[in-house]
Amino acid sequence: MFHPRYSRRQVLAGGVAAVAAGSLGLPRRAHAADEINALVWCDHSDPNLLNPFEQANGIKVNTKEFGATGEALAVLEQSKPGDWDVLVLDTVDIPRLAAKGYLAELDDADYPMADIFPEVQSPEFNKPGGKTHGVTEKFGYNCFSYNNTKVDPADMRKSEVMWNGKYAGRLAIYDYYNPIIAMVAIGIGIKPSELKQEHIPAIKEKLLAMKKQSALVGDVTTVQNALVSGSADVIVGGGEYAVAGLMGEKPELDWVLPDEGGVRWMQSLAIFKDSTRPELAKKFVQYVLAPEGQARLATSACYWAMPSNKTATLNDAQKKILRWDEQPTFLAKSFHYLQVDDALDKALNDLWTEMLNA
Repeated sequence: MFHPRYSRRQVLAGGVAAVAAGSLGLPRRAHAADEINALVWCDHSDPNLLNPFEQANGIKVNTKEFGATGEALAVLEQSKPGDWDVLVLDTVDIPRLAAKGYLAELDDADYPMADIFPEVQSPEFNKPGGKTHGVTEKFGYNCFSYNNTKVDPADMRKSEVMWNGKYAGRLAIYDYYNPIIAMVAIGIGIKPSELKQEHIPAIKEKLLAMKKQSALVGDVTTVQNALVSGSADVIVGGGEYAVAGLMGEKPELDWVLPDEGGVRWMQSLAIFKDSTRPELAKKFVQYVLAPEGQARLATSACYWAMPSNKTATLNDAQKKILRWDEQPTFLAKSFHYLQVDDALDKALNDLWTEMLNA
């Protein structure tokens, strides 16, 4: 469900480039008994995450990064059965890959399900047909990121800051229609799951007002750079993923979910049905879902976000950056990405294009 051009996985802390043209191929080398191949986002290529597992098990984890589900499917279409062992995916896309026959059924007893935040277990996505095919490993929010020396942090807890004019010319809008339209809907009292064609005029009014007050609309890297450089003071659609990894060095950066609520993204781990190393693949998934692996994943050099496991061994400073103590409220007031039919999706895309051109 993320933007097909740029997403948080391709970006952050100035380090990770988008997938290069022509890079959608097979694993770097053929399978050996002491390795697994993982199709992942950039946070899973971090040596700080991989090295402890590799050293403890005497194996190599070969990773290939992708940025959107369509890119993963392109890789799989060029691969042979058994080329891949582990997959990281938007949780909402687990049913899609399961329906295509790519994913193995998982046994809940193999994983720390009791320690995973109930709100992100999401059986409607991770358990298509009532059978587990994915386990949520990390999650976060599309909400507001901001410079706390340039704005009143109390204002950032109100959705109306997107359109009320107080920060005119100081907003950077993340260029992805789905979460931003959902944020606007939430701000005017419409649950994303209840969005209908009849709500479009009210949403259009707020979107156009927001665009009029914006400094720019751009991909994650663009809006993040705008905030860091000072050309914008608020990212609409930002969240922990845009600033958390920078807050240690730049304490003026912060993020928060507005009181009305926001949009929650989630990512899941899955094992390929045709994996020739299913036990090693399972062991890797277990490691990432365990307390230490969760802490390392949550604070990956690519982007930070909340671990799904409540027992992740984060220190107090890391928990503060991730607003750990506010998670019960944030989870209760956040919604999945819009899941709409083709007709409404086209109408929302058209609305977004109109806003961009305004």
